[in-house]
Amino acid sequence: MKLASLLVIPAALLVSGYVLAQDIRTPGVATTSPIRKDKVVLTDAEWQKKLTREQYEILRAKGTEPAFCGVNLDQKGEGTYYCVGCNLDLFFANTKFNSGTGWPSFYKPIDRDRIWFKTDREYGMIRTEVLCARCDGHLGHVFNDGPAPTGLRFCMNGKVLKFVPKKGEKGHGGR
Repeated sequence: MKLASLLVIPAALLVSGYVLAQDIRTPGVATTSPIRKDKVVLTDAEWQKKLTREQYEILRAKGTEPAFCGVNLDQKGEGTYYCVGCNLDLFFANTKFNSGTGWPSFYKPIDRDRIWFKTDREYGMIRTEVLCARCDGHLGHVFNDGPAPTGLRFCMNGKVLKFVPKKGEKGHGGR
């Protein structure tokens, strides 16, 4: 019974037009953990002490927060989104858009050296995982259905992003 259920979901997605194989490569984005002078390497126990349980589950154990429930989904205002694991600046607020997916989405990172990509073959799909270049934390996935100018959708877990409003601005709408 369980095997049948596992086969029905991918088949239904295929019939409905969803693409299950989407391994994205972008010029200039690393596909292995970058060597950095500021690399953050902690033991598992240190990560558990530093992060909340939910942040640890997402950032270190590659979990996913439920759609439409995370922080930063409705966050508005000028500012910058940082990795909660190492405080690396990842995305400017002006690259955020409403994708309707239930997760904060951006069309580009601040710079290609802030992230790296890894092929994710979990759950019978091929996707491109997005990781923080400084601490190798799991941030989310990238898809090729985003807006111009990049055509990319960086679908991020809001609980592993820290929003810092631009000086003189107040962020609002975050959960």
